Amino acid sequence: MSDNPRALRLAGTIKKIVARALEGEIKDPRLGFVTVTDVRVTGDLQQASVFYTVLGSDEDREGTAAALQSAKGLLRSKVGHELGIRLTPSLEFHLDAVPESAASLDRALHEAHERDQELRRLRENAQYAGEADPYRHHDEDDEA
Repeated sequence: MSDNPRALRLAGTIKKIVARALEGEIKDPRLGFVTVTDVRVTGDLQQASVFYTVLGSDEDREGTAAALQSAKGLLRSKVGHELGIRLTPSLEFHLDAVPESAASLDRALHEAHERDQELRRLRENAQYAGEADPYRHHDEDDEA
């Protein structure tokens, strides 16, 4: 996505239009609990990548992807009608991987926390194998 202010405004508007259409106008039974997370428009305003997430299983994601693919033409005409610009951008739908990445990071952080707690418990009862301070110090060398 470019830093073109017009492309940024257009992406925000497309996101609203597509989300509203998915919520109330598309009546495909394969369409699950879908959320439009982001839209990125190319600098020449010819293509729009719509990122979405689906609540549910892999089957729900596959069904939603098929429903979005079949509704692509209807959604593009809806976007073109509401935008009122000369060339309507083509729509591409992409499953957003951010929730899965966030969940895996969450699991990793939880596991690290559990390991820290276990290490803390082990340290409470730990004793030195030898002396508490096995290193030589300069003041000891002067006495010898």
